[in-house]
Amino acid sequence: MTDSSNYTPPAIWRWNKENGGKFANINRPIAGATHDKELPVGRHPLQLYSLATPNGVKVTVMLEELLALGHAGAEYDAWLININDGAQFGSGFVAVNPNSKIPALMDRSGPEPVRVFESGAILVYLAEKFGAFLPTSGPARAECLSWLFWQMGAGPFLGGGFGHFYAYAPTKIEYAIDRYAMEVKRELDVLDRHLAGHEYLAGDTYTVADMAVWPWYGALVKGVLYGAGEFLQVHEYTHVVRWADQIARRPAVQRGRMVNRTWGEPASQLHERHDASDFDTKTQDKLQGLST
Repeated sequence: MTDSSNYTPPAIWRWNKENGGKFANINRPIAGATHDKELPVGRHPLQLYSLATPNGVKVTVMLEELLALGHAGAEYDAWLININDGAQFGSGFVAVNPNSKIPALMDRSGPEPVRVFESGAILVYLAEKFGAFLPTSGPARAECLSWLFWQMGAGPFLGGGFGHFYAYAPTKIEYAIDRYAMEVKRELDVLDRHLAGHEYLAGDTYTVADMAVWPWYGALVKGVLYGAGEFLQVHEYTHVVRWADQIARRPAVQRGRMVNRTWGEPASQLHERHDASDFDTKTQDKLQGLST
């Protein structure tokens, strides 16, 4: 292995704003708002502020699945938070999520608004609020929560670790890429061995665990995350591929993946969602625009 870096950490770390990388202009070592900006509020009790990254997709899939089950109270407004522009550091967003990460949810259905941040917490909150996609007790609940929190712990190795150094870092560091590629392949093997004997992560039932893991690892094995399918030889994880394809065929998943999406084919994007009809009218508008 070769490594051209001769970097020696100094006694005291200093923030170098010119350190490069795709997200260098928004990353910083302090919390809090950078500017005053109130969040918009739509007509539904549930107000989502997000972007269609894997963490954002978890929640929009959950909301669309709840609506597909007939839970009318799960109707929601999904407002676009463009993290590349630093919208997550606006005062209104920071008030909902002091960690300045998408997604963030405000539930205004009760006498006092309830804020929920972190994608896993939002999934559990919605599952318990509507009594769906999370077993209520016993071994089934323990298994579901175990896989949900597995994703919370494993995801940073895939995203901030492998994804950053493979796709976004200004300098390709062999050691860093090898280290995180090894870990991501181990995680895929964990999933593949488990899914060899289970239809879904928590057993025979589709749950919030699948909704949490699919946007990350499903996208990875389908070759659409970081363009790393060949590099990681993801086709070898046949049980994960089967599971990913099975979930991708769900209509609610297909809708949820579109919400707050600002890249890819125009017909796959729904920048904001305020009504179920938005999937028809706004998508049709984009298709018409492509043909003119």
